[in-house]
Amino acid sequence: MFVRKLTVNGFRNLHPTQFEPCEGVNILAGNNAQGKTNLLEACWLFTGARSFRGAKDREMVAFGEQCAKLALDFTANGRNQRADIRIEQRRSVTLNGVKLPSAARLAGTFCGVVFSPSHLSLIKDGPEGRRRFVDSAYCQLHPAYVGTLAEHAKILTQRNAFLRQASEQRTTYAEKMLSLWDHSLAVASARLTAARCRYIQKLQPLAAKIYDGLSGGREQLTLEWESVAYKEDASSAQIAANWANTFAAARAADLAAGFSTQGAHREDMIIRLDGVPARVYGSQGQQRSAVLALKLAEATLLQEISGEQPVAFLDDVMSELDVSRQDYILNHIEGWQVFITCCEPTAALRMNAGKVFEINGGRIVNIG
Repeated sequence: MFVRKLTVNGFRNLHPTQFEPCEGVNILAGNNAQGKTNLLEACWLFTGARSFRGAKDREMVAFGEQCAKLALDFTANGRNQRADIRIEQRRSVTLNGVKLPSAARLAGTFCGVVFSPSHLSLIKDGPEGRRRFVDSAYCQLHPAYVGTLAEHAKILTQRNAFLRQASEQRTTYAEKMLSLWDHSLAVASARLTAARCRYIQKLQPLAAKIYDGLSGGREQLTLEWESVAYKEDASSAQIAANWANTFAAARAADLAAGFSTQGAHREDMIIRLDGVPARVYGSQGQQRSAVLALKLAEATLLQEISGEQPVAFLDDVMSELDVSRQDYILNHIEGWQVFITCCEPTAALRMNAGKVFEINGGRIVNIG
């Protein structure tokens, strides 16, 4: 899968243009606030996802313009395809001339993985972002998992609403009612836990191999899914039973707190470098390398299962990495189309093959 041409009109600060990258590594160089990330964002929207910067649709329309128009010519599933996006208050989308009911329907047609500095929160911040990373990645592999997440969220919301009311009473009746909620929540939580653990088991060797390449073998990356209900090789029924026992033991604490203190919504992915938590002991460069390894491993796993290699969008990935790690990104990610933003085009001097574009004031120029 690769981008053949991106046509842009009225999008952020980018001048109307046609951008034609190569099938390998593409470096987008330029000073800050010139439009490098905007170009990645324009391509990324064709995955069907929202802006990786958290922007609302209307915010991506250039100042003074009524709408933005984007067109992507790309190759996927062995054939050339075209998608068009028009952005006003919301996005409207056509794929190969057919209007789609929503932008989200592009998901699975054009696949990509994105790294941006904000994704360092995967390591730096709390477990919510790490759960979201795993759940989102698993949804790409198994779309039905979206329903599993929704079911769990609904049951948890209802249980918490009951706890807020019951915490004022703390009666025996309240504990009996909780036992009814606990069965449903245990089954839903077990489905999430089992899926997350399966995903981590597949992701771990891929991420470890990529990190080994990034670090030149100097450090070892390991991933572990932390869950009070999961034991190695446990079946879904066993995990559900473990959750049921956990909820029963926590009822008094839950009634006192007024919310569910245990559950799949408290699980976490532990990222370690040489056996110690990367969040606590990793340097800026090590943490950046670990997140990049996770993102590239996510793409590799998607390729192994779907047969399509996603496009990699790497925003400001080179900063705080030493020369050897930069060299791995430039020259050892083989068989992928990669877009890399950086401030200095000199990074391209170490690149064996690819294209370099300079972006200045929203204008894109091919310089090599």
